[in-house]
Amino acid sequence: MPLPYRGRGSRLASSRVASTSVHSPRRAGRGAPWSSHALRLTRRRHSSEQVPPGPEPQADFRSGKWLQEHAGGDARDSQQTARAGMGSRHRICSQEEVVIPCDSDNDSGSVDLQLSNLEDIKKDPSSLELTDSDIFDITGLSQESFIDSFRHLTQQGPVSEANVERLIQSIQEVFNGELQSEFEKLTFLRSLSSLSQTLPYDETTESFIHSHITDIVHVLNMLIEEEPLHSLFSSVRQEVFITIANLSYQDIHLLFGSEDRADLFSLITKSIITLPSVETLIQLQEIMPSGSYNTECLYRQTFQAFSEMLQSLVVKDPHLENLDTIFKQMDPWLQSTKDHERERATASMAQVLKCLSRHLSLKLPLRFQRLGHFVALMALLCGDSVTEVAEEAAEGMHCLLHVTLRLKCTIYDKKNHPNLRRAMKKCQELLELYSIKQFYSCPFKIAQIFEAFLNSNELFQFVMTTLDGLENLKHPCTQKSAGELLITMVKNAESRFEKVPEIMGVICARLSIISQPRVRRQIINTVSLFISRPKYTDIVIGHLLCHPVPYDRHLAELWRTLEVELPSTTWILWRLLRKLQKCHNEPTHEKMAYVAVAATDALYEVFVGNRLQAATFRLFPQLLMTLLIQIHHSIGLTMSDVAVPSGLYTGQEMSSEVTPLCFAIQATKSLLLRTLCWQEFNIMEKNKGWTLLEGKECHLQGVSLLANALLERNHLLAQKVMYLLVPLLNRGNDKHKLTSAGFFVELLQSPVARRLPSIYSIVRLKDWLHHGNRVFKFLALRGLCYLIKHQDMREDIRSLLPCILDLLCETDEKIVLLAIQILLQLVGTMDFTTLTAMMKTLFTLFGDVRSDVHRLSMTLFGASIKSVKYTDKKGVENQVLDSLVPLLLYSQDENDAVAEGKKCQGKVNLLAQTLMFSKNAKLPIRRAAVLFVGLLLKYVDYSELRTKGTDWIENEIISIDLHLQPGFCGHLDLKALLHDPEPSLCIIASQALFRVQKVGAEPDSRQSIPG
Repeated sequence: MPLPYRGRGSRLASSRVASTSVHSPRRAGRGAPWSSHALRLTRRRHSSEQVPPGPEPQADFRSGKWLQEHAGGDARDSQQTARAGMGSRHRICSQEEVVIPCDSDNDSGSVDLQLSNLEDIKKDPSSLELTDSDIFDITGLSQESFIDSFRHLTQQGPVSEANVERLIQSIQEVFNGELQSEFEKLTFLRSLSSLSQTLPYDETTESFIHSHITDIVHVLNMLIEEEPLHSLFSSVRQEVFITIANLSYQDIHLLFGSEDRADLFSLITKSIITLPSVETLIQLQEIMPSGSYNTECLYRQTFQAFSEMLQSLVVKDPHLENLDTIFKQMDPWLQSTKDHERERATASMAQVLKCLSRHLSLKLPLRFQRLGHFVALMALLCGDSVTEVAEEAAEGMHCLLHVTLRLKCTIYDKKNHPNLRRAMKKCQELLELYSIKQFYSCPFKIAQIFEAFLNSNELFQFVMTTLDGLENLKHPCTQKSAGELLITMVKNAESRFEKVPEIMGVICARLSIISQPRVRRQIINTVSLFISRPKYTDIVIGHLLCHPVPYDRHLAELWRTLEVELPSTTWILWRLLRKLQKCHNEPTHEKMAYVAVAATDALYEVFVGNRLQAATFRLFPQLLMTLLIQIHHSIGLTMSDVAVPSGLYTGQEMSSEVTPLCFAIQATKSLLLRTLCWQEFNIMEKNKGWTLLEGKECHLQGVSLLANALLERNHLLAQKVMYLLVPLLNRGNDKHKLTSAGFFVELLQSPVARRLPSIYSIVRLKDWLHHGNRVFKFLALRGLCYLIKHQDMREDIRSLLPCILDLLCETDEKIVLLAIQILLQLVGTMDFTTLTAMMKTLFTLFGDVRSDVHRLSMTLFGASIKSVKYTDKKGVENQVLDSLVPLLLYSQDENDAVAEGKKCQGKVNLLAQTLMFSKNAKLPIRRAAVLFVGLLLKYVDYSELRTKGTDWIENEIISIDLHLQPGFCGHLDLKALLHDPEPSLCIIASQALFRVQKVGAEPDSRQSIPG
């Protein structure tokens, strides 16, 4: 494969000098082993040495005679002719070989730094001021004086004024006409080259060239376009390169400064780089013999001229803007998939860097802003599968290190000198550990060394370029090098990166194309390094959560296989958890944040991978409660209820089976399994706990079931959750608070609950008793039921009696029942006033249609009577009497659990009280009421009954205080009962009515009326 000429000088001082010598002093290094000199790494594949001679040339276009005849010059012109070079065909190939000028061994330093030059740094790093000379000594690269280097290119005898005029005239003719033959083209190019040599001392030449640069660029562009792209049969390309180089040495740049010049640069670069390989060119010559050219020799000379042209552009480049332009042109070719194109580009850049490192004289401002990209690209090429490419890149890296040191020394101010000194010391220490061969053959070691000199923006360039290398599927070795470079740079650069989201975006995009397990592991480890550094944790997590859920297999693998050091695991899991927790503070009427769903799915993947197991155990309480709250928020939602970022699912259809709830449930299940809560998991499975959790009305039942399972099977974890919930109960929105409260209340069954300060237990439950949401009232009462078992807490609970008594009037049966249960525990400790108030309230519950309510209300009423002190019994007599009939009648209820009533003496008021139950919805109570009316008539005071009359018993409406007996109708009509569908009730009503009528018909009679 072709490689470029290694010399620094222009064609004027090298390939245009003819000699019979066939050996280069540096040729001996071709097969030599690795040495301390970087330039010995690369074989000289582009020189014309030892190439079989071509046919005898037909004409000598560059002989002194030709120039004198053409330009009418004198003897001094022969020197100019020598500078212009030999004839193209002699230069291409003749019996005479071309001597390739070379540097002595001492002109190329070793990459090995001289430790002796850093003694001062080791002794006192802060006392050393860095200068350019220090940099040269450290790197071992010799400095050549730019003036001396350039002097041998320009010290030529002047051309006569007449010759100058003739040259200008001949060039002018071309501008006004056309170039037809190869001879005319070569004549024009050589005339322009010869004229360029007069620029230093001839104002006419300078004026002419500057005023006709556009014309020159146009002609050169036309000449290159006329050359075939897939063959090489003329030396026109070579002469174009030589001409541009000669003008560049005179500070006339034809490739920079305007759009047409940039187009010319791009065209000539493409024309040489895209030529077929040397083997193909030779085969073409065999098929179509050119007659006068040796194709291999012509190619080598042409490429050598191209390389020297590039070098001429950086000889005087104090701001590195020319280097920046060259690199932009060569960048795509350095990454070409074709081996021969990549090799040519690499060889050219290696020569440019070598030339630049020798003639470097930097001045601010520096215009080269792509150092990170450049370093990464050359480092990737050092691991290229083509040996020649790797060797060329290695030589280029050697020179690039020198350029980098000089560049950093120039831009660093005095405040940053300590940083530069530390970087140089690190560089020195690393290079002492590696031999030259190791340095060049191991890209990750190159990354170690250059990392110290790259700033944050350059590090970003390096990483992005390295990631681009992962796309090279044709060359697996490039992917391998990219993986090593990436992990090494990220590991060493620590927290100096910028634009981490962009880096994460490219990594996630590249995962799908990386097939090599080792490289894939390195890329995931790179993400692990970023995410484990606190500075980047939230950034990385935030970016990873901006992908479609459920995650594809590549992102799922990333979450599952994170490799993080143990101290960082808790931090990472906590930050991921916080992403989810923050979403629970949002109002429930708004759409669910997409981050909540993505974070839930990410937690599931982390649990499945189990790489953060220690952190999962440590954060179990927070994880469990957060996921239960997420379940509550997700009930009844679909993905259409989630605020999905626009464009996230472009071209993808979301399955209807994918819901926020399914992610939350599977994450909760995996959490229990990964924390060894197998028994709790089985309890949930057997009791349909997951179904309860998913229900809108029964969610808290599922929470209670899980809380009780945890309390029963893992008391220690339950205690941790309880202590966690203490500060969480008043945070977040209503769903957050309800789920937390539901779990917390069940944990109050634990003996440890008595240790909680009252402000976190009794006082909080008191607040819930006054909450507008009935669920909180229910939870408060449930918690009091658990706490009242502790004798030392009863006194505090007694202070809540007024609140509890008020809850007896609630319409929610569960609340009333729990309130009665608590009052049964406290009835023995109540004072008379409280008992009286409670008994009045309980009396209203005797006719409650809810069987459990009126049963327990009677039980509590009876307990209340027993609790009244002897001295206070007279005060409750009326209440007791008023309750006797209801108690007696409810004893006839079909429900055996209803409290038994007491019998009493007959009174007219008892008769009226009994009549209220004749319209009760339950037949046994209606029947007992009518029967009791007939029985009471035996004992009523007839005189009193006559005074009131009997019509109100038979037909009239009786006004009843409905709030006392809300379950009954407000009137009585015994005659109406004669038509009741129940026969037994009709008979009893008939008997009762008969007795009433007898009392009215026989007012003096006191005897009993037979039944």
